[in-house]
Amino acid sequence: MKTTTEQKIKIGGFVVAGIVVLVLGIFFIGNQKNVFSSTFSVYGIFKNVNGLQVGNNVRFAGINVGVVDGIDIVTDSSVRVMITLNDNVQKFIKKDARMSIGSDGLMGDKLVAISPGVNSQQAVKDGDRLGVVNPIDFDKIINKLTKIADNGADLTENLSGIVEKINNGQGSIGRLLNNDKMAKDMESTVKQAKSAIKTVHKTSATLNEDLKAAQHNFLLKGFFNKKKKAKEDSIKNVQKQAEKAQKELQKQ
Repeated sequence: MKTTTEQKIKIGGFVVAGIVVLVLGIFFIGNQKNVFSSTFSVYGIFKNVNGLQVGNNVRFAGINVGVVDGIDIVTDSSVRVMITLNDNVQKFIKKDARMSIGSDGLMGDKLVAISPGVNSQQAVKDGDRLGVVNPIDFDKIINKLTKIADNGADLTENLSGIVEKINNGQGSIGRLLNNDKMAKDMESTVKQAKSAIKTVHKTSATLNEDLKAAQHNFLLKGFFNKKKKAKEDSIKNVQKQAEKAQKELQKQ
């Protein structure tokens, strides 16, 4: 069966359309991956890349400026992340800029974000190493939260058991709170203690008054005067001895 001219035109149109779509796709993907533009590369050393993959975007000031070009394990605790960036952003990225790993939205792909430097005025060069901010290890945080939740559950269970025992009158506190007679006895003891303290204060005040009265009594006045004079004499003797010692020191 011979192919008609109309069929040949249709086949040619499909081929041309396919080629155009292929070229546009290559151009679009190449443009996204910086294949057709001048680029330079820098890298950073992370402890954990947190799911980052080769080909993920690199952002600076919220704009896609490059892609992740390589991820290599250096040691058991360090991973080298190489990124390729457009030449037109090189002058804005300083040597003290820092790389960090984030997400494109809440559940989006991982990406590398570059934060601008603040101290250095020198732009990065091809092959330079940038500082990094290591991502948070959410697995460790979840494990800690799980342990805290388990401890909280144990604490709640223990407190529930203690409250139940108290409500049932078990233990000293339980008997105290649930036994009316014991509570009344303790209340009575407290009242007696307060009364005893008041009596002591009254007795002390009375003794002070009696002592003052005794000092003014003509029969005991001489006794207190002697005590007072003896005290004054002792003070005078001490002062004399101190003055004498001072004079001897001055002579030496």
